[in-house]
Amino acid sequence: MFVLRNVGKLLFGSSNQESMIDLPQGQLYLVRPLSPKGYSELIFKDASARIRRTAQDFQYQLVVQRVYEDGEAELLEEEGEDAEADADILAGERDEKTFLLDEALRFRVENRDGSERVLAWRDLSGDAGDVYEFVCDPTTAPSQVDQFERIAWQCQYERKYRKPHTTAAEGDFQQFEFDEQPIPPASPLHSPTLARSIESAESMASGGHFANVGAKRETAAEAFTTPTKPGKARDMKPPVASAHPEAREILAAEVAELHFFDFPSGAFVLQDATVTATVTEIGDWQYWLQVGSGDRDWLGIPIVADINPVFNFEFLSFIFNQFSEDGSAYSWLLRFKDQSTLERFQEGLLQALWEQLNEMKWSKIKDKERDYVADAFNDLAMEDSERPEEEEEHFEEEEEEDDDDRAHSEHYDSDEEADDVDYKPKDADVNKQLAVGYKHDRSFVVRGSKIGVFKHTPNNHLEFSTNISKVETPKGELFSPKKVMLHNEDRNLILQKDSDPNKLYRMDLEYGKVVDEWSVHEDIPVVTFAPENKFAQMTHEPTFLGISRNALYRIDPRLSGSKLVDSQLKQYTSKNDFSAIATTEKGYIAVASNKGDVRLFDRLGINAKTHIPALGEAIIGLDVSADGRWVLATCRTYLLLIDALQNSGKNEGKLGFEKPFAADAKPQPRRLALTPEHVAQFAYETGKGVNFTPAKFNTGEKAEETSIITATGPYIIEWNLKKVLGGRKAPYLIKRYTDDVKADDFKFGTDKNVIVALPHEVNMVNRARLKRPTRESIAGDFGIAARRGSGRIGTPASGRYKLGRDAIVEEAF
Repeated sequence: MFVLRNVGKLLFGSSNQESMIDLPQGQLYLVRPLSPKGYSELIFKDASARIRRTAQDFQYQLVVQRVYEDGEAELLEEEGEDAEADADILAGERDEKTFLLDEALRFRVENRDGSERVLAWRDLSGDAGDVYEFVCDPTTAPSQVDQFERIAWQCQYERKYRKPHTTAAEGDFQQFEFDEQPIPPASPLHSPTLARSIESAESMASGGHFANVGAKRETAAEAFTTPTKPGKARDMKPPVASAHPEAREILAAEVAELHFFDFPSGAFVLQDATVTATVTEIGDWQYWLQVGSGDRDWLGIPIVADINPVFNFEFLSFIFNQFSEDGSAYSWLLRFKDQSTLERFQEGLLQALWEQLNEMKWSKIKDKERDYVADAFNDLAMEDSERPEEEEEHFEEEEEEDDDDRAHSEHYDSDEEADDVDYKPKDADVNKQLAVGYKHDRSFVVRGSKIGVFKHTPNNHLEFSTNISKVETPKGELFSPKKVMLHNEDRNLILQKDSDPNKLYRMDLEYGKVVDEWSVHEDIPVVTFAPENKFAQMTHEPTFLGISRNALYRIDPRLSGSKLVDSQLKQYTSKNDFSAIATTEKGYIAVASNKGDVRLFDRLGINAKTHIPALGEAIIGLDVSADGRWVLATCRTYLLLIDALQNSGKNEGKLGFEKPFAADAKPQPRRLALTPEHVAQFAYETGKGVNFTPAKFNTGEKAEETSIITATGPYIIEWNLKKVLGGRKAPYLIKRYTDDVKADDFKFGTDKNVIVALPHEVNMVNRARLKRPTRESIAGDFGIAARRGSGRIGTPASGRYKLGRDAIVEEAF
């Protein structure tokens, strides 16, 4: 007799988790035919398999759950393994394996030796060729396995087409009968010889083509495969090439191999062994990338920031994105024969991109600045060795969580209604700004002309505190704040009105009303403003800083008349187009612009000590570490991490805020971007390109910056600073929400909790709930985000859903 551990309810809750069909007994194996890690691993000696619904329409999960013999669970508890099991339950790994039922799994059923029935599917997070196998118990009826397979087809159909399977014709399910190699047997007497490895990839390539990039490490050209016939990309076909515009000038034309990223297989698939990649100028500040061969044009795209270019010289490759008119995204890879060929192509491509963004000729900038731009677009260096201790996750150092430690939030409204609420907003307004308190545990969310106030509880929950229902000027004019900043020990909120950029307003948070209107300067508007130093809002410091498009200045509310301090005004004659400002703990100042450059000052009223050149994109957000070592700039499609510490020369040990860098030693920014494959997968799931919210470091008095948080569309993205500096490929984790993230920031004093404002919701999420970007986590994985034992699921990927009343903060307006 067997019993199931009740981990399904612990992880997923009971609502909307209906099991559609079960196979009650079997064994689960992970088989790695091509991996040096070992051929076969028995995961669960006794297990059950089932298909279950999720809270999202047209999304289903394949679940394999460990089965314990009667009394075995109690024995494990007596042996002290239960605490360890609880920790593993949070990762969803010890007693249950869950897979999003998508065609990428290549789910299939096979008869083995006449009587044994085997279910198999790909391990999308493993090496090439890895498969999971569920070997059914001999007592399982063949008709039950056949029905399981058919329901799997129906679920995959619904996910792919977003409509009920009852609308499909019988022939529509044939596309999910995958013609794969025979399922390899689990636990053979002798493991087969490893056919391909990273050391032999080049020698096995035919005619210089990629055969495989191997299974021992992640690379920019990860998971290459060679199809039996070049040009056949399994189930995902490249789009039809756009018409070729007439070229004014050719900037680069080089021969390469062309590979296409196939979503179902998760691999770059060879399309053409010999193509010519051509970069041309087609108009005033307009450029074009055309890739074609003798018999066809493969693609043609305008060269803009959204192509997300990444160069990897280790594998002589260039990876980039293509967006079609309907919003679909694709990822391509060009591989060149040698480094000099790639360098020539890189220079032409970056010249086109830089000129398109800056509307200035590439020839007008110095050679060193060209190298600066080129280095920023190269892929991060990658490590060869496996990382046994921190390969999968980087939360090993985190404290073990209590049962109730998952950060969550509650209703704005305080009335006691039914536990399950299908929320609909009462107006057309949405959340758009977030201000996190430093001095007091409060967060403030702007929604139209209203402000919601939320308390941070000791166990890292959000609790609705009050609602400021009307934001009005002292004259009674209702307005929606364009920007807000906490001030004076979090007692005041400085507000800006969109229609009057020359004025600011002070809201007294104790009374919940605007009490002062400040005229900054008649001729100098306020683009944005920032505290006098990084932690000034924790003090009574009355002054703060502001910028206009070409000026940097101090604002002192104590002055009569105009509040701008004339003696601390630095105004430029040329239009620098300033866009963002940030300060350090000592009051050093960083100012960025829509041109993409950054200036570093040690004080107001003087020229910048350091000028960091532009890469091209406008900077929309800026943050600085408390000690001034790191400057973090946000562009629409990437982040820039700049080391302001000088490591050589006469100013060694000084910051760029204090002393200027030598002309030949400008700090080289690290360009933090999502990999093109992930960008394409994000767009594939959401129909949207990358558009980052202003990125921020975690911060706190005497706290070290360890993480960076930002968002794009419905995804929260967290970069681990240690991994970024270590050169790790894709050193970020993600979490998907139902709607686009409007604003986000770390809770003050910790890097473990992030406050997230969605259009109609406010959450506090534990950083441990973020996951490595995989096909499942990008599509939206509910299980691990669920609150243990609460009877409800975590935030699903998309669509409408119901939540218990302590799952979320809804609008009280």
